[in-house]
Amino acid sequence: MRLNCNPYYETKFGAAYLGNSLELMAGILDESIDLICTSPPFALIRKKEYGNVDAEEYVEWFKDYAAHFYRILKPTGSLVIDIGGSWIKGMPVRSLYHFELVVALCKAKEKGGLGFYLAQELYWYNPAKLPTPAEWVTVRRERVKDSVNTIWWLSKEPHPKANNRRVLKPYSDAMKNLLKNGYKPKVRPSGHDISDKFGKDRGGAIPPNIIDGRYSTDKEEIGQQTLIEETLFEDLVQPVNVISASNTASNDYYQRRCKQEGFKPHPARFPQALPEFVINLCTEPGDIVLEPFAGSNMTGRVAETLQRRWLAFEIDEDYIKSSKLRFEENAPLVVEPPVDLSPIATENADNNQSVQLRYYMILLQKDGNRSRWKLGYQEK
Repeated sequence: MRLNCNPYYETKFGAAYLGNSLELMAGILDESIDLICTSPPFALIRKKEYGNVDAEEYVEWFKDYAAHFYRILKPTGSLVIDIGGSWIKGMPVRSLYHFELVVALCKAKEKGGLGFYLAQELYWYNPAKLPTPAEWVTVRRERVKDSVNTIWWLSKEPHPKANNRRVLKPYSDAMKNLLKNGYKPKVRPSGHDISDKFGKDRGGAIPPNIIDGRYSTDKEEIGQQTLIEETLFEDLVQPVNVISASNTASNDYYQRRCKQEGFKPHPARFPQALPEFVINLCTEPGDIVLEPFAGSNMTGRVAETLQRRWLAFEIDEDYIKSSKLRFEENAPLVVEPPVDLSPIATENADNNQSVQLRYYMILLQKDGNRSRWKLGYQEK
């Protein structure tokens, strides 16, 4: 697919491209990407309009993408995959496809795998998920509502670039009180010896590995029911499979503008909390973030606000057209930029022009005292 084509749209820090990500990734230089943050189509029983691969074929289908992911990631880079579970058709039992995927990705290359490391598994709690399959959850009442997506955090090295100081959570009232009044060292019932260092203010609490999709995390408990327009009241009372809630945005800016413009919104959108957490954890301003299954391009929108350079690939023109609405001048920010984030120069902003490269790529660079390099193949 050697086409001389401009990006579908371009921003200060990044660009979105229409096309098959396998073909587009062929134009990315080896070891040039800091983070791949993506949510590929899941192997769901009920087919979605954006395309799904059957669970039996999923691992082999994904391997072609994974080979490119491994090649283009920097040695210190990370691959973060949001992947929901599925069920075996006709039975109230779960598919193992997402576990089979991570095993295949992390198996050594000499044993037929891709050679990734599993840095850590994360979990996205999504209370807005519908109680499916209805047969087993709302009719026979044999199962609880599946409300968690597994997120595989993979890396090429055992020590990928990461810093949890960038994702600290505000201290709880109890911790603030402890810091104010002091802490007396003692041994907990579990046997852990808690020293006086526990009482030091380190700027925030280290987050757990659950990414909470709630909008008002200080007002609801995880597991509390959430009103969903498409759900019958009797289905709201289903218990969930996380003992850890969310309001769900049913009319945010993106959806309102899609309706006004007559665009088709993507039906399975990232919450902003997921790419925000991952981008802050695994990258620094100026790093390169790739989203190969862009959808509504929430990853690009978050990366833009956090001053990360980004590339987004989407095969469906309806979806990439609607994703541009996220970058309108009057569009609200989906995340707040850190107060200590210093402005950095970008080629897109400085030159106000796109650089045409083979495979739809654009020219990106490091600025200031950093070395200049380009992402892509030969300029056209």
